[in-house]
Amino acid sequence: MAKQVKADIDFERELWTAANELRGAVAENQYKDFVLSLLFLKHLSERYDMRREELAALVQQPESHYYTTDPKEIDYVLDDPDEYKAKNVFKLPTEATWAFLQENAEQDDIKVKIDKAFTIIDDILADTDPNLRGILPPIFVRSQLSARQTGGIINLFSQKKFSEKENPESDILGRIYEYYIGRFAMAEGSGAGQFFTPGSIVRLLVEMLQPFHGRIFDPACGSGGMFVQSMKFIQEHGGNKGDISIYGQDRYEGTLRLCKMNLLLRDLPFDLKVGDSLLDDKFHDLKADFVIANPPFNVSQWHPEDLADDDPRLFGKRTEYTTDGNANFMWMQTFFSHLNDLGTAGFVMANGAMTTNTVGEKIVRQYLVDNGVIDCIVRLPEKLFMTTGIPACLFFLSKNREGRDGFRERKGEILFIDASKMGSMATRKLKVFSDEDVQKISTVYHEWRTKTGNYEDIAGLCRVATLDMVKAQDYKLTPGIYVGTEESVDDGVPFEEKIISLSKKLSAQFVESHRIEEVVLKNFKNFIN
Repeated sequence: MAKQVKADIDFERELWTAANELRGAVAENQYKDFVLSLLFLKHLSERYDMRREELAALVQQPESHYYTTDPKEIDYVLDDPDEYKAKNVFKLPTEATWAFLQENAEQDDIKVKIDKAFTIIDDILADTDPNLRGILPPIFVRSQLSARQTGGIINLFSQKKFSEKENPESDILGRIYEYYIGRFAMAEGSGAGQFFTPGSIVRLLVEMLQPFHGRIFDPACGSGGMFVQSMKFIQEHGGNKGDISIYGQDRYEGTLRLCKMNLLLRDLPFDLKVGDSLLDDKFHDLKADFVIANPPFNVSQWHPEDLADDDPRLFGKRTEYTTDGNANFMWMQTFFSHLNDLGTAGFVMANGAMTTNTVGEKIVRQYLVDNGVIDCIVRLPEKLFMTTGIPACLFFLSKNREGRDGFRERKGEILFIDASKMGSMATRKLKVFSDEDVQKISTVYHEWRTKTGNYEDIAGLCRVATLDMVKAQDYKLTPGIYVGTEESVDDGVPFEEKIISLSKKLSAQFVESHRIEEVVLKNFKNFIN
């Protein structure tokens, strides 16, 4: 049975209530900082509570090596920080727990208590890893929030739907981040193409790339959704998350702080750096097995003149392979430069990148085609993003196109997939891919590229095109050019008969429309008289 299609978040009403609590006291582009910081504390506190409950049960089980009846030994086990760290949990003092804040939510000094809890937790994290310093800065006391507003937010987020314990598979932090970025995009100051990647797109990218092991790099990592989904993929397929190493860069320190929260909660090792990946690549020596990203689309005036003429990422002369009007193709060159000899990159891109003839853009696309590194193009449906209406697609670039490591030789061809008609409306404005959609698209890709696959072209969905075919289309990469239209089912009724039937039906509808018009006019005249 197909799973019910759901939006990535189902608590919009509560988040809007929280926004109303914050309105007037906090700038709209800072809403997420207050909300997500509180929820991060809540998640840490829940994990501490669950581990303490687990230990309390173990000391009472005779078959457990924790078993003891000595009260002092019991207290020692329950208070040993190492017993918590072993499960990626931090032992928290009472004044840094969610229960304490909830108990004191109505107190006049609740803002002081929150900031004190933040400071305590930040110190605990920094003692574990100095790079974690600053994840929870004290921000409530200096805000204009009243004690009543602050307490209202605490009570609101005490609901079960915001509990990681109650919803262990939900990326609650990421989904809330998406909501606030989407709802207040203008206040955030984000460009039209800067947005949080919807969960179903992240799942699709990860299912297609299959990052079981190796280095995973996202030079536009945002809140870390790509990394989180990679971990989920590994766990769902019986792998070991210890087999991956995570590297990420983002230009916004606040966003990177959220990424650290996400990865820390999931016990994933990471190396994250702040900086503009286009102009200040902090990982210039990194060669990754997988690059997975959703870069900001169509960014103009990004100052390519600041690049060195011999920047190793460029396919040719800086003046020829970059343009100040759009950074999309500099992102592509960056992604490709960070792949190792067997690496593959999958990333979201604006549809315009598939066809642009602009100087400094088309030349990069042409290079990618001529050198046989474009593996697959997937056209996406509209309304997948909460924060932008820009039509999008997926690009896959690979340095493993010659038949190594379980894959077949495919250097002279490109797989095109048109998924523009797939997906279902989860809300009036938001479309999502179901698990079945993700499976259907990713299966096509894997059947095509693996040596043991059994791929076949499907009209309207997928087709393999040779490089010569792409060149004949002036290097355009729009899947619709190649996959054709889906075969329609013949109902056996001759066309002539259909026309007669439709004509009769239309005539009848015209008559009924005229009758309704006369009734409405008659009623209107009676009303005014």
